[in-house]
Amino acid sequence: MDAAREAAEPQGQPPAAEDAPDTGTSGNDAPQSGAAGHGAPDGGAADEGAAEQLERPLPEGVRRRVVGLAADALGGLPAAELPTTLRPYAKFTPARRAKYAGTALAAALEAEPVFRLRIADRLRLGQPDLVKALEAGQVPGAAEPLDVAAAAYLLRPRGWTRLVAEAGEQAERAGVEDAAAEAARLVEKLQEELATTRAAARTDLERQRAESEGTRKELESLRKKLRSLESDTRRAQAESRKLQGELTEAKAAAATERGAAESENRRLKHRVAELESALETGRRTAREGRSVEDMRLRLLLDTVLQSAQGLQRELALPVTQLHPADLVDAVVPGSASPHDVARRGLAEDDPALLDQLLAIPQVHLVVDGYNVTKTGYPTLPLEQQRLRLLGGLAMLAQRTQAEVTCVFDGQDLDVPVIMAPPRGVRVRFSRTGQTADELIRQLVRAEPQGRPVVVVSADREVADGVRKVGARPVASTLLLNRLSRP
Repeated sequence: MDAAREAAEPQGQPPAAEDAPDTGTSGNDAPQSGAAGHGAPDGGAADEGAAEQLERPLPEGVRRRVVGLAADALGGLPAAELPTTLRPYAKFTPARRAKYAGTALAAALEAEPVFRLRIADRLRLGQPDLVKALEAGQVPGAAEPLDVAAAAYLLRPRGWTRLVAEAGEQAERAGVEDAAAEAARLVEKLQEELATTRAAARTDLERQRAESEGTRKELESLRKKLRSLESDTRRAQAESRKLQGELTEAKAAAATERGAAESENRRLKHRVAELESALETGRRTAREGRSVEDMRLRLLLDTVLQSAQGLQRELALPVTQLHPADLVDAVVPGSASPHDVARRGLAEDDPALLDQLLAIPQVHLVVDGYNVTKTGYPTLPLEQQRLRLLGGLAMLAQRTQAEVTCVFDGQDLDVPVIMAPPRGVRVRFSRTGQTADELIRQLVRAEPQGRPVVVVSADREVADGVRKVGARPVASTLLLNRLSRP
């Protein structure tokens, strides 16, 4: 009862039926007149029943039975006669009403007497004998106590609180008796299970003792084997460490021998390549019908003759025997070299210096390709560097008529370079195992003694090497400045 009153109070409903005011509406009058017409004892008895109050909350069993009766009867009432809180549940099934609207039904039955009387009228139609007996002040002996308490709660006859309390007590006693009987059965069952478990535990204990004894003996045997295995393991580890040291020494010796063999192999390969190159050169010379010495001699003779003719033309010397100028220390035309020209006050990066060198008859210009390109435009890809340099050298060769050879380092090439050398420029790549510096020194040594050779490279080692064999080294910036000049 208190639970129903608490559920009704948040919804703004009156706390109890006896506190609700008389609305005087026709809806309240109809059920009351109907109740009187079904054999209610008299008005005074009904008022006394309505004035009674439960001393404690409605027993749970009685509450569920009352809610079930209200849920069954709710579907037969018009929507206009239902409390506002119960209208959303009117289309539910009775079971769903009892499940989802149980609290709302209990609160409405407690707070709205008119709604309770409408449910009581439905009860009169369903259980007329029980209703008549209760209104007559009698309790059927064969009736279910919960049904009697639920009907008494809805009809509110004289002494209904007593009927509800007695039904609740009987239900509680029945529940307690059932719980006690169930507990007794459970205790008996647990005792039987305990006895069975004890017997099984004793059997398991005996078995485990036997197994434990066998395990202990097996463990002792395993311990002996483990001690023997530990001793064998220590001996094996010592032997393994010894073998590991020997293996390390053998690997070091093998690595040293392999390095020496690889070095010797590279040297032999380089020597074989040189011999093959020399053989190919000899074969080519033999096919052409003249030797390298003849070619060098003829080239030297042409150089001397052209140098003499050039000097004669430039100086316009008359044909005389001996003149005072002949006694002045100067370069004899036949022995002119790159060291004897360009001695004016020119800077090392002045393009005019290179023009003077290239004006020497039969001059040979040898260019360290990548040394020049990586000095002038290192950010370009290698292919673009080569094309840019060779284009400038082609124009320079066309203007000066000098022999031009451009050397690139080819030992790190992944694939062969396919290109058409520009007109007037000889392009060469060094072989595998050979650097461009070595190829440049070979080209200089191949020239006859006295021919003017100009080598363009910023590499000091290259410059010192070619200077020793009579060539004139110049810096890469000198060539770059000359190529940048129109």
